[in-house]
Amino acid sequence: MPKRIHVNLFEMNCVGHISHGLWTHPDNNRHRFNDLEFWTELAKLLEYGAFDAVFLADVIGAYDGFRGGPETALREAVQIPNNDPLLLIPAMAAVTRNLGFAATFSTTYEPPFAFARRMSTLDHLTKGRVAWNVVTSYLPNAARNFGLADEVEHDRRYAIADEYLHVLYKLWEGSWDDDAVIRDVENRVYTDPAKVRYINHVGEHYRVAGPHLSEPSRQRSPVIYQAGASDAGREFASRHAEAVFVGGSTLHDVRANIEDTKDRAVRHGRARDDIRFLAGASVIVGKSDEDVERKVEAFRKLRSVDGHLAHAGAGLDWTRYDRSEKVADIIARQDPGHQRLGSRFRENDTVGDVLDRFTGFDRGPFFVAGTPKVVADQLERWVDEGGIDGVNLRQFLTPGTAEDFIELVVPELRARGRYRESYDDGETLRERLFGAGRPRLPAAHPGARYRDPASLT
Repeated sequence: MPKRIHVNLFEMNCVGHISHGLWTHPDNNRHRFNDLEFWTELAKLLEYGAFDAVFLADVIGAYDGFRGGPETALREAVQIPNNDPLLLIPAMAAVTRNLGFAATFSTTYEPPFAFARRMSTLDHLTKGRVAWNVVTSYLPNAARNFGLADEVEHDRRYAIADEYLHVLYKLWEGSWDDDAVIRDVENRVYTDPAKVRYINHVGEHYRVAGPHLSEPSRQRSPVIYQAGASDAGREFASRHAEAVFVGGSTLHDVRANIEDTKDRAVRHGRARDDIRFLAGASVIVGKSDEDVERKVEAFRKLRSVDGHLAHAGAGLDWTRYDRSEKVADIIARQDPGHQRLGSRFRENDTVGDVLDRFTGFDRGPFFVAGTPKVVADQLERWVDEGGIDGVNLRQFLTPGTAEDFIELVVPELRARGRYRESYDDGETLRERLFGAGRPRLPAAHPGARYRDPASLT
């Protein structure tokens, strides 16, 4: 059987997510993001298209590192204004039966106990259709919003995150037995106290007594998503993640990154197949070559250079230079901000090369523009040669990107046996990724060990 392709829609509770400038397109509805109907309509569309999930990104700070403040991000709607992603999920779940929901939440600035209850609540309300994208937050402004002078150091953020997850596992997996809730009306006992316990966690960063406030949900722990290309990020993913967002400059690099994470997972006692790998994909599809070219040209025309530079936290305002100027000359002159150039740029690059790299949506191994057969060919290639399990579909237009994919690409993938014909009604999101009968963390996952009450102490 050909490998089926998992597809999430990449979203964010804001105007401008990653396709900066395209909020100005006449067919874009991003300005409606404050309306609940915007999200319920989108959820019903994705359910109609049998998407795995809608994946909701998030940040908790402003992009104020470009030109010395947040003004560019505000003008260009670069992930500001933005709203809480978790609050969307109950509304979208209420109008769907099978669509999954993955939401981003940071481990760095808010304590774990309250978040544990929020995720358990969502898992109950969705009947096991939620995932958590674990992030540690990278914006300096985010740190200042929570009372710190600057960002917590990169690897220390991952150390904090590691303990954070162990606190959550103790609450989700170990604080309540599966049969703690008995609902014994005759004896007036709703929950058997002998089957609920404190976790009494005392660690370097957290002290949490418990017990967990929510009874066990279908998945107990939500599906754990993670993205991190650094060594600390990969190590974290190999211990905890069930779905990893993977990248690379070529498909060969992508496969190497996947194999590295799988090797690390095995060293932590997990199976190589315990993790699914997803890539961010830019897909522009049309009914004809002319239709495709018209869309690509419109998107190129409307993209915002300033918006992309603000999002990237560019140390230099590259728009001040001629496109033909060399990066080496800028370094030699020590123009303000040259210290932040880092390893992303080669000295032989021109300013034009840099701007194209920042603003080009047609770069990298996971871009395709074409008719349905062309797009399906590339999706199959990404899976078969790159080793990925699916994609996070980047949006250019809402709802246009998803509508095009559902109308034009899904039928072609189904004809090839690469896309589900329908949902398995009632499955959890974890079962969708790993198969029926697997709604909870596998035994080899580090969170599963807390099912033994003795492991809590």
